[in-house]
Amino acid sequence: MSDEPQNWAEGILDILREAVEGGTPGQGTSFLDGTKADGSGNHGLLATLAALTAAQASRDIHGSTVAGHARHTAFHIEVIVRWERDGDRGPFDWKGSFHPGQVNGEEWEALRGRVRTAYDELVAFARTQAEKEPDGDATGGLTGAGAHVAYHLGSIRQMVKAVGGGV
Repeated sequence: MSDEPQNWAEGILDILREAVEGGTPGQGTSFLDGTKADGSGNHGLLATLAALTAAQASRDIHGSTVAGHARHTAFHIEVIVRWERDGDRGPFDWKGSFHPGQVNGEEWEALRGRVRTAYDELVAFARTQAEKEPDGDATGGLTGAGAHVAYHLGSIRQMVKAVGGGV
């Protein structure tokens, strides 16, 4: 561990990383259940989605599906990058970003990959900003991404209880 202060972007990314990737095995977490030293008990977004089949992800729970939440979460992260990096101000189809809510096996695999890719692109973009003076747009966008992912992770984890998933 370094005595150097962490830059603003890495501080925000630590929280986003926990929401998406889960905890570091054997270490405490900020807000998730602890990941055991052997790596089990990881309840970040990626591990939560990986534990589900396409059928489970497609099951309607009170008008929504895990697949729909995953699709919307990926879309939101993609929009953050487009907004911050490219200046794309939309319009964006937020309601449509939950659809389709049903997936087959191949689509489910691709959707999980989309979540991972969107996250990786956001992390890469954030690191290009780390040495810059923080501004409200960048800090708001990254902080909003972390809060948004955490919200949908919580929703998905509740839905997993109903579909009989592995969390």
